[in-house]
Amino acid sequence: MIRLATLGWWLLLLILLPVLLVQAVCARRRAIRLEPAAGAQAGMAGQGCGEPLRVLLLGESTVAGVGVTSQQEALAGQFAAQLARRIRRPVAWQALGENGIAATQACERLLPQVADRQFDLVLLVFGVNDTTHFTSRRRWQTALATLAQPFSGPECMVAFTAVPPIQHFSALPWLLRRLLGWRAALLDRHMAEVAAQLGAEHCRVALEFTPGYLAVDGYHPSVRGYQVWAEGLCELLGGRFCD
Repeated sequence: MIRLATLGWWLLLLILLPVLLVQAVCARRRAIRLEPAAGAQAGMAGQGCGEPLRVLLLGESTVAGVGVTSQQEALAGQFAAQLARRIRRPVAWQALGENGIAATQACERLLPQVADRQFDLVLLVFGVNDTTHFTSRRRWQTALATLAQPFSGPECMVAFTAVPPIQHFSALPWLLRRLLGWRAALLDRHMAEVAAQLGAEHCRVALEFTPGYLAVDGYHPSVRGYQVWAEGLCELLGGRFCD
């Protein structure tokens, strides 16, 4: 079924390509460019007994904190703070993200920076750029497996965040975002396959996409959006680290 859905997507893309190209150019011209979050890209959250839980977030612009002013307001900082409260244990977190990066590029540019380090939880956050770059299924799945492999083992939990539903990104014209949303859903199903093969987690989180949950660019989460996303991830992953 997924193969038929993929073929259908490519067929529709070819049919609508002239209209979509115009929409893409217009969207690019109107796009609001936001910088990554300022401040430290690593820190300690929470208090309590025991050794700090070592958490790494590796990914694209949402890990870099685009849409908010500091990493404390972004996904990494908010997730670490909420996780520390839930498990009653300090969380030593690091955010390693790059605006506009795809998973294959992250294998070359980001992974070497942390591949030899030890973590208790690694959260891989990819999908938006691979959707818009039309990454093939094989390259996508190979890159995801490559990113997860150095951390896979009994001492570390590896989790993939689901590919965001791009059909709700208000910065994009309706037709373009609907088609990209379909593509994102296909990539997410391929991601789930990789997670199952590796014994990793695949985390779907329900997010609202009303204006209050999106930054002014209509593309990245706001402070509230990151907060809800972090809450959902904490609910899905935090239980393993509770005493």
